[in-house]
Amino acid sequence: MLRWGFLGTSFISHTMAKAVAKSAGSKLVAVSGRDPARLDAFATQYDVPRRYDTLDAVAEDADVDVVYVGLPNNLHAQAVIGAAARGKAVLCEKSLATNMDDARAIAQAVTETGIFFVEGLMYLSHPIIAAFGEVIESGRLGRLRTVSATYAADIWDVVNPHGKGTIFNLGCYPASLLHYVLKMGCGDTAFPRRQVQATGNRSAKDGNLCDATAILRFDNGLIAGLTSTDSFGMSYEFTVRGELGSLRFLTNPWLPAAGDNSFEIELYGHPVERVTRSSRYDAFDYQVQLVEAAIRNGHREAPLPSPSLADSLQIMSFLTEWQALSERAIDG
Repeated sequence: MLRWGFLGTSFISHTMAKAVAKSAGSKLVAVSGRDPARLDAFATQYDVPRRYDTLDAVAEDADVDVVYVGLPNNLHAQAVIGAAARGKAVLCEKSLATNMDDARAIAQAVTETGIFFVEGLMYLSHPIIAAFGEVIESGRLGRLRTVSATYAADIWDVVNPHGKGTIFNLGCYPASLLHYVLKMGCGDTAFPRRQVQATGNRSAKDGNLCDATAILRFDNGLIAGLTSTDSFGMSYEFTVRGELGSLRFLTNPWLPAAGDNSFEIELYGHPVERVTRSSRYDAFDYQVQLVEAAIRNGHREAPLPSPSLADSLQIMSFLTEWQALSERAIDG
């Protein structure tokens, strides 16, 4: 039985608590929160025996095997470093951080302590993404030429103002899936070899980026366009085009639900093929199962398609580059 300690009581922690409760191999034993009323309500709802008002208290609890960091992303580094210092396995919500200094500090703590660590890009643990990766790796689409991606969600009224805006809230999803495409279709060294242009709009609410678009050209000639926004939607699109055919997601690739999830393959001049993966589990359920299996088998990282620590750093490097270029384009 894997015993979880949660940091934070926000909506994402509720989602993860439900996934932990559904698994026979996991149990939520401790939770911390800053708001006593919310903490008590959360602990009561999920029958959590121990509740704490500090982050360190959860990591210090001898009955906790793995710490789930469900805090705002600007607090991730502090939480991960504290958990790692106490030898706890860590599942840390996306985005890894909001700047590269914090991201590198996380990586240093994880590497020095040798703990299990995975960034919570939960959709990557769903079987539909593994099926997608198999198609990309197979070469059926031919040489990859373009990727088009959009993720829009009307969440402007609930985003944390310290999270630095849509790129870190939502842009991490298309960015990480693009990274997976490059990794599976072009090799481990392709993603960092890029040129980027970007622009966006600022929110009147908090001054953070609310809309952002990046155009990337990789040294191998692949061109990608990514857009994220938390000011309208819900809308999603992810399409990969190669010299022999294209692949387009029909369901939301970043929020795979229980039931059917699908994409279609069109080899030019041939009938369209639909690929579907059916399951009783959603992406959060699979993420819990992923952590259970990795820790049970003594692994320090989760297997593909989930990101390694090196993958998470590469994704963060792009997110911070996208952020800086967008702000520069707006502010002049």
